[in-house]
Amino acid sequence: MAKKEVATYSQQTFENIKHIDENGAEFWYARELQSALEYTEWRNFEKSVKRAKEACSASGFVEIDHFVDVNKMIDLAKGAQREITDIKLSRYACYLIVMNGDPRKEVIALGQTYFAVKTRQKEISDTVTELSEDEKRLAIRDEVSIRNKFLASSAKAAGVETPMDYAVFQNRGYQGLYNGLGMKDIHKRKGLKKNQQILDHMGATELAANLFRITQTDDKLRRENIKGKELANETHFAVGKKVRQTIAELGGTMSENLPTPKISAKKLKNSRIKGVTKQ
Repeated sequence: MAKKEVATYSQQTFENIKHIDENGAEFWYARELQSALEYTEWRNFEKSVKRAKEACSASGFVEIDHFVDVNKMIDLAKGAQREITDIKLSRYACYLIVMNGDPRKEVIALGQTYFAVKTRQKEISDTVTELSEDEKRLAIRDEVSIRNKFLASSAKAAGVETPMDYAVFQNRGYQGLYNGLGMKDIHKRKGLKKNQQILDHMGATELAANLFRITQTDDKLRRENIKGKELANETHFAVGKKVRQTIAELGGTMSENLPTPKISAKKLKNSRIKGVTKQ
């Protein structure tokens, strides 16, 4: 699948199942999202919904504001109907679900980027229909920071305890995604100074690939209750490698070959904060 086709698929897949209520608010039905994310059985999809609800509550949000149980009638053969349960989901709820989805599904990666960008887009303006590359970078970069904290917690529970242990753990993830290149190699390849962070010098596409690596490693460590720093390291490497394989299958550009933005995400964020302060 070509890169342009993937972008169109990502946009259309989630836009086509979006609904607007009587107050003009957008929402999605869980049953339709289930199909879009290629879950064949509701019971398997419910596991992701359950984890999403837990994440919602843990983040300090009211669950019912984002997950609303509803009943729907569906058409059966010969004009018959049957009532089924469903859930009305906010954009944030959808985002949490794809973040907790099955890492083996390529469409999950597309969903993560779509809902991350759309969430940021809504924060900026209800009337904005497209984000610039810089806005996409900031949206995904912020999410990477949050998800890295979750990953650090999962890694610690697995046995990655000291700062040195965590540095090795992080390096293995990069090596899997960047075809053997570690943090120092990527830093050098981007021409960065010693005190500059790699993640601040990635475009939206590269950040999205790393976000997928981070979220799916976190999920795998927790889901499989992985113990031992060596096994945790190899898990991070394997997930990074799988993300790389997915990019190749989708016809995308490998992360190490993507261009490095001229302005860091840190500078972009600071300039926007200053701009808001002056208003």
